[in-house]
Amino acid sequence: MHENIDRILFTEDEIKQRVAEIGAGITQDYKDDPDGVILISVLRGAAIFMADLARQIQLPCEMDYMAVSSYGNGVKSSGVVRILKDLSSQIEGRNVVIAEDVLDSGLTLTYLLKTLKARNPKSIEVATLLRKKTRAQAKIDCAYVGFECPDEFIVGYGLDYAERYRNLPYIGVLKPELYN
Repeated sequence: MHENIDRILFTEDEIKQRVAEIGAGITQDYKDDPDGVILISVLRGAAIFMADLARQIQLPCEMDYMAVSSYGNGVKSSGVVRILKDLSSQIEGRNVVIAEDVLDSGLTLTYLLKTLKARNPKSIEVATLLRKKTRAQAKIDCAYVGFECPDEFIVGYGLDYAERYRNLPYIGVLKPELYN
């Protein structure tokens, strides 16, 4: 375990198993559609989750990326969402699955869902690896949830603090003295 991690919440093996289960669920849900799905990841945090998830989906699967900003360099969302990089793909008439790393306040995801629904996809669902237990979370229906997790500052498996710790193969709680 990295010296700056207080404790591990989800091990590498637990993550692999849960991502495989989510991929199997998506495969089952879209098996009758010859066009499959387009996975959309919000960079950078969800990129690792989406890459692993795509390998578990056994049907046509396109991948695309968006970059948005709502955190700046802080540890809490500012509530102001800006699209920094938009999709390259057209999603009209397509089955879209947003691969999200962590559903925290839900402000960014609410904005993205509204923006993407306006582009007339055939369907749009959310696959979030983590859903934090927060009091002020927006009401978002997630078709696929990896893990429920406590409202703590977590890093690893794509999640970062100041662009560090993304490469950890597990998800852990960052020691509070590092960001307080």
